[in-house]
Amino acid sequence: MANSKKSQKNSAFLNRKANSSTETVTHALSLGLDAFLVNHLQASDFKSTLLLALSGGLDSAVLLQLLAEARTKIPFELHAMHVHHGLSVNADSWAAFCAAQCRQLNVPLQVVHVNVASNPDYRNSEQGIEAEARQLRYNALFSYTSGGRAPDFVLTAHHQDDQAETLLLQLFRGAGVKGLSSMAAADHARRLLRPLLGVSRQSLLAYALQHGMQWCDDESNDNTQYERNFVRHEVMPVLESRFKSIKAVLARTASHMAEASELLEVLARQDAENLLADNSICLPELGQLTNARAKNVLRWWFSGNGLAMPAAEHLNEIVDQLFNSRKDADLNIRLQHLYLRKYRHRAYLCEDKAAEPFDMVWNGEPELILPSGGKLLFKPVIGAGLALKQGVTKLRITNRDGGERFKPDALRPTRTLKYLLQEVNMPPWQRQYMPLVYWEDKLACVPGIGISCELQAQANEPGLEISWQDSAR
Repeated sequence: MANSKKSQKNSAFLNRKANSSTETVTHALSLGLDAFLVNHLQASDFKSTLLLALSGGLDSAVLLQLLAEARTKIPFELHAMHVHHGLSVNADSWAAFCAAQCRQLNVPLQVVHVNVASNPDYRNSEQGIEAEARQLRYNALFSYTSGGRAPDFVLTAHHQDDQAETLLLQLFRGAGVKGLSSMAAADHARRLLRPLLGVSRQSLLAYALQHGMQWCDDESNDNTQYERNFVRHEVMPVLESRFKSIKAVLARTASHMAEASELLEVLARQDAENLLADNSICLPELGQLTNARAKNVLRWWFSGNGLAMPAAEHLNEIVDQLFNSRKDADLNIRLQHLYLRKYRHRAYLCEDKAAEPFDMVWNGEPELILPSGGKLLFKPVIGAGLALKQGVTKLRITNRDGGERFKPDALRPTRTLKYLLQEVNMPPWQRQYMPLVYWEDKLACVPGIGISCELQAQANEPGLEISWQDSAR
């Protein structure tokens, strides 16, 4: 492979000759893929739709061939996508090659053009152009639809060598157990399958040579300025010279880490069961856990909100500020797209939303979308809510102006709205954009607080239940 690459390095794709000594390898690959698909594709009246990420390289070219063959035995629809990054002079040739292969195998192909070089952020990215290209590729794959329907699974051709390299890269970056688990063969949350993860690149090469296959060689794969290429070309050969089975061993270690990560997630869910409410965490109860278990819960909570894991030092700082900052401290820590905030012994993850003034009218619709991104829900009920006997057909919806007074309980005195919101422990940042419901000029409803006592529906009377769903706490 290496000699062939050197002699034809500038060609758009390479053609290899058959090797008749690899029949058992080919048979094992086909059987392995069939078993993988049967295990992960749910039986139903409709065929599953699979979308293959097709670069045209050796790995995805082999997987395309194997999947096309598997269609004759297992019911599924196969589609492919080639993401054209525009980073190589050969990029057009690779796209044309993928199109030709898919036509030959009768596989629908979509070519998506993305321009990494036009993204002004990639130059300042900590992981650079490689990470930006990968992100754009996944964005395209998970945005794919056919006939208005998304694929059941996206398939990539990552293999055992990729898994070993990923483990080393994560180790060099100081990753924790979750990071060291590397890639999962099946990531159902993302609808992502990697059926070749247990297969070595050598086995894929043997299959391709036996079948006289063509594939594209990306010249950037030789550029050791990229971290993965440095590990592949400089680090791994040194390790293999001493430990012959190092790739399989590292891949097995990643599998062990994945099992450990799964156990930690189970523990986090158990620990969080009595801590988590309305996507906020009770800090006194969190403090009853050991430091390691408390950090495990926070990592699980962050991950569930779509956040990347903070570095170990940053997480330690977060724990320190959550537990040791003053009771009245205005904690506001930015974590990617969300902010970690603290109020009355609870920690919250919330968006940084501006409290822009709004004034809206409700005309009987079941829900009303608010400028903050949340919504008000209106549900007809009997014996509760805002009394409809008042002739309620229109309601005015607006945000707080300050100084409002409200009396939801006839047995208690009229209070300032600020007092009532503090009484129910509503965080200050939510109060800024919460909706108030007025009937004529009277404050009729404060979601989460109640209905004005004068306007409440009595037993057996029709009423209107009004609830507020905030877009982010």
